[in-house]
This record gives sequence, structure tokens and C-alpha cells, in this order.
Amino acid sequence: MDLRKLKTLIDLVSESGISELEVNEGEDRVRIVNAGSGAQSMGQVVYANPAPAQTMQATPAASAPVENVPEAPPVETGFVARSPMVGTFYRAPNPESPDFVKIGDTVTVGQTLCIIEAMKLLNEIEAEKAGVIKQILCENGQGVEFDQPLFIIA
Repeated sequence: MDLRKLKTLIDLVSESGISELEVNEGEDRVRIVNAGSGAQSMGQVVYANPAPAQTMQATPAASAPVENVPEAPPVETGFVARSPMVGTFYRAPNPESPDFVKIGDTVTVGQTLCIIEAMKLLNEIEAEKAGVIKQILCENGQGVEFDQPLFIIA
């Protein structure tokens, strides 16, 4: 992962006010912890790959008390529909149209779940399993990576 991407992630964490962000990209794993708030926010980046882990300070070195971070809500279980390509995720065929699926919708095998735009081509992603949409894991217009989870179908 390049330094520009790391800098962008650090800036996003400090501006958004979220306490922690973890990004997995292939074998690389980056975890950014925001220990402060506002312009004086401090963060720590832990970058791990198959080589030994490296730690970089996102802002001037200073220690901050560790806060208890509430655990994330339990992840739904079921079939995970994954992205077959890199591109941009769209929930509807165009901005004026309703979404292909919503949480709670029942889907059948072959039903269109979303569109991924790649190289100016719109690729319809179809359900591989029948079931109910339990979770939608991407935002409309978000960039997605190959094999990234998109939906949970139970």
C-alpha cells in the first residue's frame, strides 16, 4: 500500500471523528486508531504484511489513554456474495430508478443484485444463491475490489 493512500486514510479518520478504521488489501492490513479529536487528533497506523509489522505515528508522538471501544454489532451469517471484479458499486441501474434489492428482499438465483462499473462497462452482478438479503456491505458509488464482500444472503 503506498504512502499517499495511507495519508488519505489517516486524514479521513481524523476528519470524520471515527475512532478506528481497518483496511485489508490482499495480504496487506492497515489499522488506523484515532486517539484524539479535532485538529489536535493523534492517531497510530499499524501496517502489517507477511514481513514484520511496522508502526508509524500519524501525528507528533504523544501517548493517549486507551479507551474501551464498543464491539461491532454481530455480523450476519449466510452466503456472502462477493465482487467478481474491481470497479464502482451501484445499487440501481440509474439514479432515478429504485435499488435492485433492499435488506429483507427475497432473491432467487440469477436475480440482479447490483451493477459494478468497470472500464465504462456496466456489469450486472447476479445472485448465486436464493435467500433473503440480510446485509448490504457497500455504499452506492463506492469503489470495490476483487473478491470484496457485497451482500449477505441467508
